[in-house]
Amino acid sequence: MKTLRGIHVSHDKATQDCETAAFPLPEKVIIPMSQHMGAPCKALVKKGDTVTVGQKIGDTDAFMSAPIHSSVSGEVVSVEDFLNSNGSVCQAVHIKTDGAQTVCPDIKAPEISDKQSLIAAVRESGLSGLGGAGFPTHIKLNYDAVKTPIDTLVINAAECEPHITSDYRQLIEEPTAVIEGILMVQKYLGIPHCKLCIEANKPKAIELMKEKTASIESIDIVTLPQQYPQGAEKVIVYSATGRIIGEGELPSNQGVMVMNVSTAAFIKKYADTGMPLVSKRITLDGSAMTKNQGNYIVPIGTPIQNLLDYTAAENPQMVLYGGPMMGITLYDTMQPVLKNTNAILAFKEVKLPKTTDCIRCGTCIRTCPLNLMPVSIEAAYKAKDVDALKELKVMLCMNCGCCTYACPAHRNLAETNQLAKGLIPRPAPKK
Repeated sequence: MKTLRGIHVSHDKATQDCETAAFPLPEKVIIPMSQHMGAPCKALVKKGDTVTVGQKIGDTDAFMSAPIHSSVSGEVVSVEDFLNSNGSVCQAVHIKTDGAQTVCPDIKAPEISDKQSLIAAVRESGLSGLGGAGFPTHIKLNYDAVKTPIDTLVINAAECEPHITSDYRQLIEEPTAVIEGILMVQKYLGIPHCKLCIEANKPKAIELMKEKTASIESIDIVTLPQQYPQGAEKVIVYSATGRIIGEGELPSNQGVMVMNVSTAAFIKKYADTGMPLVSKRITLDGSAMTKNQGNYIVPIGTPIQNLLDYTAAENPQMVLYGGPMMGITLYDTMQPVLKNTNAILAFKEVKLPKTTDCIRCGTCIRTCPLNLMPVSIEAAYKAKDVDALKELKVMLCMNCGCCTYACPAHRNLAETNQLAKGLIPRPAPKK
């Protein structure tokens, strides 16, 4: 197997043996109309409306988007502007739950018979990538097989960040849904090969999936080395296939489609039930949580404060969407669970090391999976030298944080890389 550079982070999978449980229904949910890459949705409901579980409450005609559905039954108490954790503003629907969880009468299993009906069903489900940036899945599936033939489906079950175990529990608890979701995608999109990639620190999941796929020739179980960031798109494609995703390229340019393991399982479950994406399996963990750490199915829109209260989080100094390497620090615990939330971590003590001068040791370069030069990017950013930043391929940076983690001077290199990207002019949108 070919592998890229990276780092070794602590395992810290304390919740890996915690079977997924249903999280208590909150009194209120906040459902933003932007939970995916692309155009935000427009709310389809107004204050005073009664809504049901699975009812579509947001949509748009924009190509790059995905509809939003209610995760609860109850009454819409407001529709108002909402500041997301990434700094963007969109509408959000605030719903007071009635406790009944009445299912929308329109819910029914879709009829799927070919590629186009699969794509249409996936769009109606509201599915966007469940393990990353929230790319609308129907867009990913709707590729031109003549211009861009895809021969390999890479299923990302690496889950290489510490603490997070939600995808692991997906494999352990619902292996059949994972496999049948993969086979559906392969069948209707005509993708002959699948690489189901699992990091080596999950031996039970590897053994289980090998057993379940023993008679399925089109699916190979790939054991990835235990090294961060194996789950990053460019890294996992290289590890699984040896193919390199170049600057400005997508996996499809190399004949590959990458899909999170929970995304594959959801496609199968939606095909069977017609229930859209209204809840997420997430991990609750971290030193500030004093009880009930584990994995839960949580209604989308549940305020993070509800999760902190349930786990009796004691004065957390840091609360994260996602993992400690690439997660987002929350400024407000009334932010809600989103479609791509895979963990909420709360830490009691956060000790930020003192930043000192660069000693030119080259550790950041030796650990970068993509062979970038963070120390040189930092210098070019300070000089606002756009040409140098282009030469240094800063746009290739996937912000995995390996450089910052490994730097003995504790410099904020990953943060600088991200800021440096903002100096590169973007091409004008096509009319």
